[in-house]
Amino acid sequence: MITIKSEREIELMRHAGHLVSEMHQFIKPYIKEGISTYELNELCDKFIRDHDAIPTCVGYEGFPSALCTSVNDVVVHGIPNKNVILKNGDIITIDVVIGYKGYQGDAAWTYAVGEVDDDKKYLMEHTEKALLEGLKMVKPGNKIGDISAAVQEYAESHNLGVVRELCGHGIGSEMHEAPEVCNYGIPHTGPTLKPGMTICIEPMLTFGKRYVYMEDDGWTVRTQDHSPAAHYEHTILVTEDGYEILTPRLDN
Repeated sequence: MITIKSEREIELMRHAGHLVSEMHQFIKPYIKEGISTYELNELCDKFIRDHDAIPTCVGYEGFPSALCTSVNDVVVHGIPNKNVILKNGDIITIDVVIGYKGYQGDAAWTYAVGEVDDDKKYLMEHTEKALLEGLKMVKPGNKIGDISAAVQEYAESHNLGVVRELCGHGIGSEMHEAPEVCNYGIPHTGPTLKPGMTICIEPMLTFGKRYVYMEDDGWTVRTQDHSPAAHYEHTILVTEDGYEILTPRLDN
């Protein structure tokens, strides 16, 4: 069921979302050659708990960590690991969900480690822009399919693979709520956007083909051709005349 959030719920989600933004800003200077994804997770777990919030991913369906740390060809759900050491030229997606007084904020961002090649720069630039194209479709009366189609059209026009096995989602008191927000679709289809709805839009795009597989750990999703992947996500509130980003970038 799609829920319309009350003003009280929206305020709690604003706070949770801002904590997500602050955590991304906090961890950014640590994302450099030589650090492990385990160390990044430990830093963020402490940051979240020090702000009287909850790292929602810990224990979610058995997931062990506060962060998903997805390096290079990992699309999503990379598990932090002491043996995964960042190298110059890597890209890493940091995806985090933070709970505050029962409500959630969720955002992912892909970061460059040192100097990355032109292919990865292109992938990152246009995955972020695909998210922005999806955001342009958020206003009351539009459909979820309008968002999905805008992301797909932009991504495919830039020759990027659109991962279809994973999608965005509603969010509120739960990390994942209705509706699903796919990154491909048909305009003017799906649920109607209404003020008070809160959703996560999150393009997951590849530099090669769109096909993916899951590793034996049951979480880590990689591209089949091992091409790099990028992932950008915001938590969005549908307003009376458009949208509000509840997880704003703090470095712009």
